[in-house]
Amino acid sequence: MANDSSTGMRQQKRVFVTVGTTEFDRLISVFTTEDTFKVLEKKGFTSVTLQTGRGSSEPLCGQVGKVTVEHYRYKPSIQDDISSADLVISHAGAGSCLETLEAGKPLLVVINEDLMGNHQLELAKQLHQDGHIYYCDCGSLLQTLQEIDIDSLKSFNKGDPSKVWCFSGQ
Repeated sequence: MANDSSTGMRQQKRVFVTVGTTEFDRLISVFTTEDTFKVLEKKGFTSVTLQTGRGSSEPLCGQVGKVTVEHYRYKPSIQDDISSADLVISHAGAGSCLETLEAGKPLLVVINEDLMGNHQLELAKQLHQDGHIYYCDCGSLLQTLQEIDIDSLKSFNKGDPSKVWCFSGQ
């Protein structure tokens, strides 16, 4: 784990998990297992913040091994949590994905397979093909966390709205 050379203190390495405004209890319950926290410890993470949305999950807060855990349901903005994170784990909502990528943060998207239409999978596949994210479902979250190399992700360049072209079809 990295040390702050000026103080000799261990540097915080943070994970932020967000479900947005949805109910995605399965992600929260799968993420908050002892095995997941062991993987996070092994990767040097020291802090987890969970944004649990309107779900019914009430994860335990405090110390789990060497990882400090806290959670909340909603805030007016999650931008500070995204900005301070070394890894963001998110549902595949377009807003959450773009906000994280535009902040330059590594992103692991967890698909909510219970949603109709599976539009989340389409978005995640495209962002993964472009090299910007990793994605998985709840069943493969632990394995994906073990295998990802967040340093291999490509930066995401925010689009320039002045460069948008419209075609009339003529």
